[in-house]
Amino acid sequence: MPHQIVWSNPSGETRVAGLVDKLLENRSNAEFRSSAPTDFIQSAEMATPAVVNIRALIETGNSIWGGGALTGSSGSGVVVAPEGYIVTNHHVVERSKDIKVTLADKRTYQATLVGSDPSTDIALLKIDEINLPFVIFGNSDSVKVGEWVLAVGNPFNLESTVTAGIVSAKGRNINILSGAASIESFIQTDAAVNPGNSGGALVNTVGELIGVNTAIITESGSYEGYSFAVPSNLVKKIVADLREFGAVQRAFLGVGIQDLDSETARDLGLPNAEGVLINRVATEGAASDAGLKPGDVVVGIDNTNVRSTAELQEYIGRFRPGEVVQVDYWRENRRLRSKIVLKDVNNSTKVARATGNELEEELGLAMRNLSREEQRKLRLQGVMVNSVRRGSLVYETNMQPGFVITSVNGKRVNNVSEAVEAMKSAYSQLSLDGYYEGESDLYSYRFRKSD
Repeated sequence: MPHQIVWSNPSGETRVAGLVDKLLENRSNAEFRSSAPTDFIQSAEMATPAVVNIRALIETGNSIWGGGALTGSSGSGVVVAPEGYIVTNHHVVERSKDIKVTLADKRTYQATLVGSDPSTDIALLKIDEINLPFVIFGNSDSVKVGEWVLAVGNPFNLESTVTAGIVSAKGRNINILSGAASIESFIQTDAAVNPGNSGGALVNTVGELIGVNTAIITESGSYEGYSFAVPSNLVKKIVADLREFGAVQRAFLGVGIQDLDSETARDLGLPNAEGVLINRVATEGAASDAGLKPGDVVVGIDNTNVRSTAELQEYIGRFRPGEVVQVDYWRENRRLRSKIVLKDVNNSTKVARATGNELEEELGLAMRNLSREEQRKLRLQGVMVNSVRRGSLVYETNMQPGFVITSVNGKRVNNVSEAVEAMKSAYSQLSLDGYYEGESDLYSYRFRKSD
């Protein structure tokens, strides 16, 4: 049935016209009635109670126990579980010592940082409350360009603000996240997002969370037409990792990749330039084990078409080491398929669970995560030194058990996983900064790792 339009002329005559009829006939005085506008009321009523305001404070000066000046940032967050788990952006709570969450009903809570992932700009907070209103994760893969969406947040500290727009694009990479392992495959919308919206909800018209608002492209510092959100399917995986492990379990194909251009696609015999060209295969990596080679073009993962590097990175980012994906790739004018067992950055298929004892032999210290009570009492994020082995590198610095490490070589650490990773990745020199309970001075222990 052709698309139909209801129109009426000045004399009151009403008729249904086909689209071609409408375009060809001279109806300059006609008044056209489009379909009824999308009803956003239910979606807004479902999402707004679950969106919170976040105030993250950073204390400057030498004393963290009192007296320092406070600076900070404000943003938004989304309650994703009734027992107090809240998703926000990493950049909203980065380096913060004190995080306060204000619910839509004005109740304010002290929050603890469960974990944070700079490579996706996602962080997970926890407050001590139950039976909170929360949003349900939607399927961001099913989101269509042109679909209506709502952005809910606290721009300019204006509480519970709802704006509407459409999905303008998917799989958008805007190069704002640093690091080789960063994942940018944003949902782009034209819903108005301003400073303070970061970490807020992007929901569909049935109130499901399809993204976490993260960035805008602007020259003025405020909204200028487009905003970007981390897709909910990736957020859901990051949240699950942070809840279970305190750190993200990142899986890799073990390849170097680049987008295709039309000339390369033509040379390889591809029907179009959609796909991801492999330019390097890591030795003993997941792709190498499955027989993939430089020059292969990945065109699908698990029966889903892959058109760009951003889409491929996002899809692989949803998996943990040891999980299996089905990869479709193009080689010598043929479409082939392999099952690949994903690995971590160290080519292991095991999920890494940091115990705090990983560096006991090399450096001589064992660590543990701070309890919630310790975090609240000390107003610190970091790791506690459990023990120092006599005669070890750390022992020679005179570090004592009970020391709370807050940064490694200037990089903030919030849990054992982050601390271990930072110490292992340091080239030679190590600087462990932190505090002892009851003392206001910052201590810094510096030493060289053994060769």
